[in-house]
Amino acid sequence: MATFPVINLEKLNGEERAATMEQIKDACENWGFFELLNHGIPHDFLDTVERLTREHYKKCMEQRFKELVASKALEGLQAEVTDMDWESTFFLRHLPESNMAEIPDLSHEYSQVMKEFALKLEKLAEELLDLLCENLGLEKGYLKNAFHGTRGPTFGTKVSNYPPCPTPDKIKGLRAHTDAGGIILLFQDAQVSGLQLLKDGKWVDVPPMRHSIVINLGDQLEVITNGKYKSVEHRVIAQTNGARMSIASFYNPGGDAVIHPAPALVEKEAEEKKQLYPKFVFEDYMKLYAGLKFQAKEPRFEAMKARETTLPIATA
Repeated sequence: MATFPVINLEKLNGEERAATMEQIKDACENWGFFELLNHGIPHDFLDTVERLTREHYKKCMEQRFKELVASKALEGLQAEVTDMDWESTFFLRHLPESNMAEIPDLSHEYSQVMKEFALKLEKLAEELLDLLCENLGLEKGYLKNAFHGTRGPTFGTKVSNYPPCPTPDKIKGLRAHTDAGGIILLFQDAQVSGLQLLKDGKWVDVPPMRHSIVINLGDQLEVITNGKYKSVEHRVIAQTNGARMSIASFYNPGGDAVIHPAPALVEKEAEEKKQLYPKFVFEDYMKLYAGLKFQAKEPRFEAMKARETTLPIATA
């Protein structure tokens, strides 16, 4: 099987630009995932994010996880648990407005660092969207504009810890799903693995790599590219040894953004393949996704197609 794509972003600045763009294109078309090195976020800053995240979990989240998740999940356990995940999480919203002040027990230092991290990731997400535009033959800024809506994109971070699990065969760290949104940027544990993606019917490990950022594509990019790029099913396997840290940031369309295949990409398709995907308002898709996250994406697309209305198509 082909090797999981690892891309050195520094090479975009030299003679290897064309080959690196080809790597990104292949990763988007055939994997839906890739891992970035030399992405511009300083290593010492990432070390600080990791240290503060682990400290916050130990101090504020660990006991709650034991009481709420661990005891419930393991109580009288016979068959596989399919209605919950072996994870401890909290969610930080950055755009259109921050919820940082509302998160309990967040130290001043940690909240300041996470604000700075969000700004760095937002910049990286927008750089990546323009690289995708270049590969797709879309004008620069097309994807950013498609996500914009009236108030700009929605951007947030899910901070997760996956403690050691005594019965990893009975419960997943996180059940298999595709991501509903746009482009996802993951800073994951460098030691403890667990993230897997589905490729050609087989589960493949996403290798832990120190100071890397893992990128994956969400359902909205599949729609906008008219299926040229695909969102890919992935899951987290619980581990018996070691606690895994995961910080996933979601650069998504604004709630009122109208999502549809890019006309330039539809025009390139053969007649019978014209527009494969529906047109919808992003928040309507999210309402549907909320109840169907752990099910196949295709029925979600079909449901949106069935309720498709004469929504205006932005020409951006």
